[in-house]
Amino acid sequence: MIRSTHAFRAAALAGAAALVLAACSSGGESGDEETTTSEAGALKIGTLLPQTGSLAQLGPPEIAGVDLAVDEINEAGGVLGSDVEAIHTDSSDAEHAEVATQSVQDLISQDVSVIIGAASSSVTRNVIDDITGANIVQISPANTATDLSGYSDFYFRTAPPDTVQGSALANLILGDGSQKPGVIVFNDDYGISLRNVVQSVVETNGLSLVYGTEGQEFDPNETNYTTIVSDALAAQPDALAIIAFTTQTPLIVNELATQGFDMSKVYFVDGNLTQFGEEFQAGLLEGAQGTLPGAFPTEDFQARLLEVNDSLQDFSYAAEAYDATILAALAAVKGGATDGETIQANMAAVSGADGGEKCDTFADCVALLEDDKDIDYEGQSGAGPFNADNDPSSAYIGVYTFDGANMYSFTKSEFGEVG
Repeated sequence: MIRSTHAFRAAALAGAAALVLAACSSGGESGDEETTTSEAGALKIGTLLPQTGSLAQLGPPEIAGVDLAVDEINEAGGVLGSDVEAIHTDSSDAEHAEVATQSVQDLISQDVSVIIGAASSSVTRNVIDDITGANIVQISPANTATDLSGYSDFYFRTAPPDTVQGSALANLILGDGSQKPGVIVFNDDYGISLRNVVQSVVETNGLSLVYGTEGQEFDPNETNYTTIVSDALAAQPDALAIIAFTTQTPLIVNELATQGFDMSKVYFVDGNLTQFGEEFQAGLLEGAQGTLPGAFPTEDFQARLLEVNDSLQDFSYAAEAYDATILAALAAVKGGATDGETIQANMAAVSGADGGEKCDTFADCVALLEDDKDIDYEGQSGAGPFNADNDPSSAYIGVYTFDGANMYSFTKSEFGEVG
């Protein structure tokens, strides 16, 4: 379900706060053996986030989100009396799978209990069995592939599956009046998953994708898009969503412009929504739009992130990475230990899946836990409590619009419940 709101995050989070679930997201016991011991070892959190590769633009805000959370946790006294340690590694992308494999082995050898990442669903598929098989909690701040829902008791994500963003994107396009929508999509798990949701919503509304259906995906390693764009435009779409990464997108955009498409009818997604700026001629993308999971970050949260990394250009998935870190730390506090099994067993409970008193900072949540109270952590991302598949039960999708300088800014939020 999707509805639109122009309200600020405070109102948005109030909606998410009302969503609670009756069941935990895993078979583990969650609050029955709480302790306040300070004898647990220090919590080590590894990150598996893109420092190189086709999603490298997502790395800085995600890493900043983790670092900010760790700083605030440690300022509040750490976890069970010890400071949290963050160990950063590179995930790269699916075309360089060996990078993530080596990073995961490095993190396992350093006895991490939690790994934040990967950003790419394809990268996660390559390493998830190694991570969860070692009883390490994996929390992705950006995975959206629908088939990862419920993959493992040890796998969580703070970003919603494509059912939410795909629905928001399709409804945005249709709401703008499109009768002949098309999709230029790459042959990648992420692309196909998101395209399938868009196609389903379009067809539910009595229309069809005029281009971009099964068999019309392009090779992610493609470098010449003349024929691909020609084929897409031959179907005479009145709107086009580009579902790809930033490696392919500039080439597609330039080719669309060369072949005369109205660029204000172009739609981007989280994998390629970036501040293009001078990469294109001024005004090229004016009016184009894009979608990005997560509530729009408040000015205060942006300022705190900039204190960690003052070179951030955008804040994509920073809130989700921040929330993943806070939730893992709270789960350790609630369970009284820092091992992966304890954290896994308490993740759903601290997210509010069992109800509880609302709290929005690590320090406030810990104070409630120390009073033997159930908690409902209200995160920066606006995501609802974990459901039985370890997905957020609800989430916000931000809609952004490009200006004459090819820079995007927040327009509105779409709220979606995860079915």
